[in-house]
Amino acid sequence: MSRTEVVVYENPDLLAAAAAARLVTRIVDVQAARGTASVVLTGGGTGIAVLRELRESSARDAIDWSRLDIYWGDERFVPADSDERNEKGAREALLDHVPLAPERVHAMAPSDGEFGDDVDAAAEAYAKVLSDAAGPDADVPEFDIMLLGLGGEGHTASLFPETDEVRETQRSVVPVRDCPKPPPTRVSLTLPAIRRAREVWLMTAGTAKADAVAQALAGAPETQIPVSGARGYRRTLWLLDREAAGKLTKVYQPPAE
Repeated sequence: MSRTEVVVYENPDLLAAAAAARLVTRIVDVQAARGTASVVLTGGGTGIAVLRELRESSARDAIDWSRLDIYWGDERFVPADSDERNEKGAREALLDHVPLAPERVHAMAPSDGEFGDDVDAAAEAYAKVLSDAAGPDADVPEFDIMLLGLGGEGHTASLFPETDEVRETQRSVVPVRDCPKPPPTRVSLTLPAIRRAREVWLMTAGTAKADAVAQALAGAPETQIPVSGARGYRRTLWLLDREAAGKLTKVYQPPAE
């Protein structure tokens, strides 16, 4: 049975440091139990800050990086060297500084990659990556931890309110065109794919996110507030700073780390 938890930190720096510490612990626990672990990364200020904190942490060496699979929840469909790419931000913050197995880093195709500017082909290719990793009788692997952020209007990954993409129920990965937030063309996991994660961690900071956080936790329809539909099938963990939690009716305090 899935459970939802909310933890509030005083400021974005504490949030990022605490999330990095939680991530180390969870990955190590999963690897101890099953040998390997999988993490789905996100972009955005908070997501990249968490990776930087992990890079600087002495505890990072507790992770067996050679037995970790890395995926992305969405990607901006831009050239590989663009500063807008989530992959580039993640590599600079952490991935290029730890001994990952290259074949276990599953990036989405850039717009100057093997599929050129064909975003449909890029989305289909990533769906194939997921189905191959899932094995028989599944289209998406059971990710151990999925990191996600959210926008002030409630989007998560690249699923925006009242769009065809947020209503998608069959495909695991979709192309996104005419995105209301630049860049306009993207590739994104869908809500059904997101919900294949054992744990979804929603991380955000700032007053601009407070309305969306409160609406999502109050059960707003996912077509209106897409992050409402982002949940792990075992656990959904909200990691917020005090400003992002400012419109919640219940006050939460972080447990001892």
